[in-house]
Formats: sequence, structure tokens, C-alpha cells
Amino acid sequence: MVFSTPIFLFYFLALTLLVYYLVPRKGRNVVLLISSLFFYYWGEREYVAIMFLSTAIDYTHGMLVERCKNKGNDKGARLAVASSIIFNLALLLFFKYWDFLAGSLQAMGLTFMPVLGIHLPIGISFYTFQTMSYTIDVYRGDTRAQRSIINFGTFVTLFPQLIAGPIIKYKDLGDQINERTTSTEKFSSGVQIFMVGMAKKVLVANNVGMLWEAYKAMSAGELTVLGAWLGVIAFTFQIYFDFSGYSDMAIGLGRMLGFEFLPNFNYPYISKSITEFWRRWHISLSTWFREYLYIPLGGNRCSKPRWMFNLLVVWAATGIWHGASWNYLIWGLYFFVLLMLEKFFLLKVLNKAPAVVGHIYTLFFVVVSWAIFAIEDFAQLGAYLKVMFGLGGVPLVDAQLGYYVTSYLPILLVAAVASTPLGAKLYHKLKPRAAEVVCTVLVLAGLVVCTAYLVDGTYNPFLYFRF
Repeated sequence: MVFSTPIFLFYFLALTLLVYYLVPRKGRNVVLLISSLFFYYWGEREYVAIMFLSTAIDYTHGMLVERCKNKGNDKGARLAVASSIIFNLALLLFFKYWDFLAGSLQAMGLTFMPVLGIHLPIGISFYTFQTMSYTIDVYRGDTRAQRSIINFGTFVTLFPQLIAGPIIKYKDLGDQINERTTSTEKFSSGVQIFMVGMAKKVLVANNVGMLWEAYKAMSAGELTVLGAWLGVIAFTFQIYFDFSGYSDMAIGLGRMLGFEFLPNFNYPYISKSITEFWRRWHISLSTWFREYLYIPLGGNRCSKPRWMFNLLVVWAATGIWHGASWNYLIWGLYFFVLLMLEKFFLLKVLNKAPAVVGHIYTLFFVVVSWAIFAIEDFAQLGAYLKVMFGLGGVPLVDAQLGYYVTSYLPILLVAAVASTPLGAKLYHKLKPRAAEVVCTVLVLAGLVVCTAYLVDGTYNPFLYFRF
């Protein structure tokens, strides 16, 4: 079950909200826990057992850490944290990376690890990071251990952000898990944010995604230089509107239930440097790695070689977190190199140059990065990049390019404008009454149009489900 389906909207969500608001406040976490487990079971069946195990392990470890800390047993507390981290990483390594490692070793002639054909549980990269950070925060004293298994289970399984983020730290949500406020205004704003996210996903990401799929399916001999760029630009828009759309839907659903989740995207494609891009893109992942990997490694409070090593580890981890394939590691290291260049000298040059120079530079390298990210097969990736840069005597354009430009230009223009804060700025300039009317019309129209697309369409992937 995913957010952008009629079954989710008109059955699961409607029933969940109805029961949620009918029961007393003390019973709402029970409703959320049951609904969230059913939501996950719908998509994963037997893998819901992993969710129970993860919840039980980190619930007990959180209390164990706090008990050891209260008794002055810091060694015991550290052992409990280490045990929690080992369990979560082992879970992630087995389900996400076992077959990748086994296949890589077998390609080198080492056969001691069999390829098991393991199915990747949806959202495992998100909820393992959330539960792992919980015990760390309890050890650091940033939060108290949760005594209620119902409340902790609600945090782990919370369906709005369970399967594709954003990554939510317990210390940011713990108080809201225990007690939160609901209101008509909050619910209404949640509906608005949810519909913005759905429109991003269904009307923009799905449509530009079909253009990318068409170009990705072509052989190198069928591609042209501008065609290859058009294809990867389509993916650039697809991944942004797919993931930011899902994040908006999660934030909107959370607000309908009384929760406040932190934003996960802040118009990353208006950035003037790669450094700025990563402050605006997948904010919850960037902050997680900063708090739980970069700073514990020593951050920048160390020698320059050690600082570079710390960043190397973080960006290698960022890359491989996205998927069990070498192209993701290369993608992470690609950004490490760019960020190193910026930190040593390039950022000073960009700050002195006109803003348009920074925008063009950033977009160029970000678009190239998405080609690396999107194509897992090395041979295909190499061939695609060669065509993009005009190597091998490939043509610049062909008749097929004209067809695709004509067919997809309107949605590409919409995507380009929607990637900027222009629409939000125009909306906020409206008078309150006019803004209310416009918002109501857009929400209703969006619901009707998105539903029509979902009923008729067959192309509706969520890219980040596999991460």
C-alpha cells in the first residue's frame, strides 16, 4: 500500500482518521500502532516480524542504557548502545547488502558467501536509522527512555513516514508521541501539504519519469547528445518530485494526526553550490549522518587529513545507504570530491562570482550525478555518460528528440518552475480570504485530477521505497 493509491486514500486513511478521532486521546497511539502495522503488513506480509523484533530490541535497550546510566555504570550503558547499533546494522547489512557483497565476492572467484536472493524490506534503511539513534540519544541524555511499549512502537511504525522517510529522531518526536495537540487548523494545513505532495508525485514525477524510462531503455546507438541530457534532466525532476512529494505527504499526514515533522527538502535546485545543495536536499539524512557519524568520528575538530578521512567515510556511507550497488558508492564519492574542492578553494570563487554562475555550476554537476545514481549497470552507465559528453561520434540531435521535446515540454516547464519558491511567494502575496479560496479550489482540483490519473495510469513507482 502506498500513499498515492485510491485504496490508501479512500479506505485506509479515511477509516484510520475516523477511528483515531473517535477514540479518547489515551487510545490514539493504540489506533496508530495497529493501523501502522497493518499498513506495513499490507506491503510486506511476513517481514512485519522484523518490525516487531526491531521495536522490542531497541525498546529494551533504551531502558537498559538509562538504567545503567542512573547507576553510574557507563561501561554497561556503552555496551548496551553498542549492542543496539550492532543489531540494527546487522539487520541492515543482511537484508540490504548480503547479496551485493556475495555477488561481488563471487565475481572475484570467492564463493564462501552464497547469493540468497533476499527481498529488501520496504523502508528498512529509514526505520533502522531511527531506532538506532534512539538508544544513542538516551545514552547522550538527549531524551528519556520510553517506558510504554505502545508509545515506542508507535514511533517506530508510524505509517506516515515508515516506508520512505523522512528520518525522524526520537528526541525530536518523543514529546509528541506522549502527548500532542490536534486542531481544525492543523488538520486543514495537513490536508493542503499532503495534496501538494501528491500533486508533485502523481502529476509531475510520474509524467517526467516516463520520459526518463524511455531514454534509459535506449541503447547507446539510439541516443543523441541532447537526447541523453534530456533523459537525465527528466530523472533529475523525477527523483526530486518523487521524494519531496512523498516527504510532503508524510508531513501532511503527520499534521492531520497532530504531529510536526521537520522539513526534508528546501528547494535544492536553486542552490549556488554543492555545499548549499546538500543543506537543502534530504535534510533528515544529512543531519543524521552529521550527528551520528561525522561528529563522533571527530568532525572538523582534528587534523586536516583526519577531517578529510571523516568526510570520506560520511560520503561513502551516504552513497551506499541509497542502495546495494557500486554506482551508489561512486555517487557518494563523487560528491565528496566536489565538496572537498569547494572547501579548499572553489567555494570562495563561487561566492565572488555572479549568482548565475553558481546556479549553472551546481545544476550541471547535480544533473551528471543523477546519471551515476540512476544507472546501476556500469557498462550502460559508461556508455550513457560518453553520449552525454559527445564522445564516440554520436549525433547531437535526431527526429526522436523533437518528438519527445514537443510531447514533454509543458510538464518539464512546470517542473522547472515548481522546483523554485516562485509559486509559494505568489501564494503568500494573496490576501487571506483570496488565499483561502484559491487553496480550497486547488486542493479539490488536485484530489480529482490525481485520482483520475491514479485510476487510469499504470506507471506509479516510488523511487525511495527501494532504499
